[in-house]
Amino acid sequence: MENWRDKVGRWALIIAAHVAFVLVWHLWIVLGEVEPFIMPSPLATFATLFNTEDYNWTHNTLITAASVFGGFWLAVLVGVALALVFSWSKFLNDALMPLIVSLNMVPKVALGPIFIVWFSYGLGPNIIIAFSICFLPILITMARGLSEVEPEMMDLMKVLGASRWQIFTKIQLPNALPYLFSGMKVAVVLAVAGAIVGEFIASEEGLGYLMMQVQVTLDTAAMFMAVLMITFVGVALYAIVLLLEQLFVVRDARLA
Repeated sequence: MENWRDKVGRWALIIAAHVAFVLVWHLWIVLGEVEPFIMPSPLATFATLFNTEDYNWTHNTLITAASVFGGFWLAVLVGVALALVFSWSKFLNDALMPLIVSLNMVPKVALGPIFIVWFSYGLGPNIIIAFSICFLPILITMARGLSEVEPEMMDLMKVLGASRWQIFTKIQLPNALPYLFSGMKVAVVLAVAGAIVGEFIASEEGLGYLMMQVQVTLDTAAMFMAVLMITFVGVALYAIVLLLEQLFVVRDARLA
């Protein structure tokens, strides 16, 4: 019962904080007499949701969500696979890990025009840009989790004749999951940023592209609504990661 009360209290606090934020936003606009093109009121912002003809919120939100989710889960798949390969081969780890880190230092915005030449416009380049930005934290945290296994446990499994796959599934993976989910939480934020950067420079649809279009007419309310919808997509993905963490990692083993 106490645990249930704690959860209710935590959710009540979260909701109260968001309501207070919207209230402060509204009071700032009203009492400060802020011009609508500088900062729209919450009511004006949410009113743009009903203008589906000009903004096509459903389609643009789904496009952005596809870019974010596609880039993120591709990063999880590739990051986990590479981390596993690196844990099996010290030579590949020493040779390729520094190269991957160096390549990730390249500003992804600068690669935007190159991606356009290679892949044209559309969903594909956005997914690739989101993947390239959020990939490294997943690889690094997963590689660390796979390597920080007690040597005695590894030696015991080898003495018992366990295969590499058995060692991975029975020892390394359970130990690495807390690290993986920690990296995934960071990667969610980066995936959202990467998808929006892609839509700014290599897309003709999506919430990022919509923001660029309404910026010309100083439609600040629509810009703010697009930001809120982008935030909603990111929060939804973060909630999925939290749910998966609760399912696969015991509470005491979670890193954050």
